[in-house]
Amino acid sequence: MMLMKVGVGAQMKVEQSPGVLILQEGSNASLMCNCSNTMTSVQWFQQNPGGPLISLFYMTSQPQEKGRLKSTISTKDRYSHLYIRDSQPGDSATYICAVEHSALQTPAACTETRAEDLTQPPEGEQG
Repeated sequence: MMLMKVGVGAQMKVEQSPGVLILQEGSNASLMCNCSNTMTSVQWFQQNPGGPLISLFYMTSQPQEKGRLKSTISTKDRYSHLYIRDSQPGDSATYICAVEHSALQTPAACTETRAEDLTQPPEGEQG
C-alpha cells in the first residue's frame, strides 16, 4: 500500500492486492490495483530481481492483452486488474501498478506485488 500526501490536505491512496502471490506452475492469477481518487490511466510493470522495470501495459480505457497477460481498467470505479494465465517460472517477479490521476499538481502513485514460483524453494531456504 502506498499513501501519498501532496499540498494542503491532499491525499491519494493506491492499494495493490495481494501483497505476495505464490503460484503453482500452470495456474492463473489476478492482481488488483485500487485508487482512492479518480484515475486517468494505469501502467503495469514487471521487475525481475536485479533487473530493469519492464512496461507491460499502459491503459486509459480499453482492456489489453499480450500473450498470457491481460489487463483491464475501470476509471469510474478506480481499479485495474492484471491477469496472468497459465503461469510459468519466468513470471516470478515484482509487479508494479502506477496510477495517474486527475488531481492538479499531484504526482502519480504506485504500489507492488511480488509473485513467486512455488516450484522453487523460498529465498534463503535452499535444499
